[in-house]
Amino acid sequence: MPDHTIHNERMKLTANYLNGIALAVLGVGAFAPLVAFLYGTSNMTLPAWVVPAGFVICVFTSFGLHWAARHILGRMRT
Repeated sequence: MPDHTIHNERMKLTANYLNGIALAVLGVGAFAPLVAFLYGTSNMTLPAWVVPAGFVICVFTSFGLHWAARHILGRMRT
């Protein structure tokens, strides 16, 4: 029984870590550049399509990491 508890706690820690990365990718990689671009505070000299494309890529990456975290939690033992 203790082996299951240790395994489950490790799974929870791993899932929590991945979910934290997913949130960071969403906040830093998607919303921050988008808000800076929309408010005109960005000093990037990139084509206009780069920021929305980066937003979409970061949203999908964040979703993928969150899904992976959920998948890891599904591997918990009873």
